[in-house]
Amino acid sequence: MLPRKILLATDGSEDAVMAAQITADIAAMADSEVHIIHILEPLPRYAYPGVTSEIYSLVHNKRRRWAKELLAGEIERARNEGANVVEGLLREGPIVDEILDASNELRVGLIVMGSRGLGRVKALFLGSVSEGVAHHAQHPLLVARGGQKAWPPKRLVIGDDDSEMARQAGELAAQIAKPFGASGKLVRAYPELPEIDLEGRVSDPRLVDDALRRAERDLEEQAKTLEHTLGKRPRVRIAVGDPAARILEVASEESSTLIAVGSRGLGPIRRLRLGSVSTKVLRAAKGPVLLYPREAV
Repeated sequence: MLPRKILLATDGSEDAVMAAQITADIAAMADSEVHIIHILEPLPRYAYPGVTSEIYSLVHNKRRRWAKELLAGEIERARNEGANVVEGLLREGPIVDEILDASNELRVGLIVMGSRGLGRVKALFLGSVSEGVAHHAQHPLLVARGGQKAWPPKRLVIGDDDSEMARQAGELAAQIAKPFGASGKLVRAYPELPEIDLEGRVSDPRLVDDALRRAERDLEEQAKTLEHTLGKRPRVRIAVGDPAARILEVASEESSTLIAVGSRGLGPIRRLRLGSVSTKVLRAAKGPVLLYPREAV
């Protein structure tokens, strides 16, 4: 499952530096080719009084020169880290759209990028660039955050919801984390106790307990499978409560933790009201997060 092609999206930030290191490490494991992209956001045309076309062109050309220099520096940095960088891409347009278009055109196996925040209040309404990519990506996405101390991972926490995306996320994350000797933990959380009585009557505590035991056995079987990939058998935990909160709680028990979750995606209206588990994890995690989409291509 390790990617043969990686798209590294960079903006020169601290998290982008971490993303370059992650990309180089994964590329070395899989002998992957790396494509680096930087997106120049377009200037609003003549947004201010007195801005002539000549001034606009002058500013645009200066920003483009700066972007080329930034991209060249990021390519050099990645190559110095040992990455096989085959090209650098400088594009102009909406950042999320350009990253998604490039990943689809190249048919990459993984997108790596930093977590570019917009501030707490603004993020509640617009989301960050990484969230925008996460909501629509057709390829696995690894978001670097937490700074240099958060990589390489010492521990892997996999949020499991009995979906194929979660299983794939766990498998890919285990392959990434194995060379670093990371330990693992599988977490499955129920927002409420499993529904036993279809008519809504009070559930028999013994039946609920049996259901939780079945879930634990299922996780133990997954742990056995992941042991072959990770090199160590992950521990399992069943919890009750908000799944994102429980995953983050387990991840916070130790530093340098890579979180892996499936990204099911939600309709835009529901996402605004509730947010998906993957979005909540991505927004609040203190370290890197790997998201596996519903329909990876």
